[in-house]
Amino acid sequence: MDPVRPRRARAELSAPVHTVAELAVEGAYVFTPHVFPDARGVFLSPYLDTTFIEALGYPLFPVAQTSYSVSRRGVVRGLHYTTTPPGSAKFVSCPHGSVLDLVLDVRVGSPTFGRWDSVVLDSRDFRSVYLPTGVAHMFVALEDDTVMSYILSTEYVFENERALSPLDPALGLPVPEDIEPILSERDRTAVTFAQARAAGLLPRYEACTEIEARSCPAKLPHGAA
Repeated sequence: MDPVRPRRARAELSAPVHTVAELAVEGAYVFTPHVFPDARGVFLSPYLDTTFIEALGYPLFPVAQTSYSVSRRGVVRGLHYTTTPPGSAKFVSCPHGSVLDLVLDVRVGSPTFGRWDSVVLDSRDFRSVYLPTGVAHMFVALEDDTVMSYILSTEYVFENERALSPLDPALGLPVPEDIEPILSERDRTAVTFAQARAAGLLPRYEACTEIEARSCPAKLPHGAA
């Protein structure tokens, strides 16, 4: 006789539905998953293909690299962006701890050029952020042992990476007042947003959107492949 299998709890049978919101930077989105807690802990799905396609109209880029960082409270990583081409899109989340996550539109010609937005990512709500090709990204670790997860459309190449000052007074990014920023030497000495623009170091919006379209064939107009 086959053993009687216990019925699964209703929560285990539910679909891991996400809510999605567009950020103030064009093409950047925040995803909030349904979290399923029980006596063992929690279960969730940071990424769902169906939800992503419904929100953006195309699937996530082909994954070229996944990475983690671990930071103590006060660590500021960024502002970082990738020269375009080759450019890089990212899908980031915080599976442990908490961060203030920020995105700045540095794509010259973008309808939201120079605009930034922020969202708290943590291991309570488990939000994730999609960062399109060409934008700058940074985060401030709000707790010790904070883990950030990165899914990247291109592999990291040091020569292609650029940095902007996260403490640029002209940007006025909201680093919490009770945080003493801990920066790498690279980020501490990075140029300002205005300096990078004057030097022609910022990516162009048209190049960024073209690269995104070619990494996601569903975005290409008919006959453009």
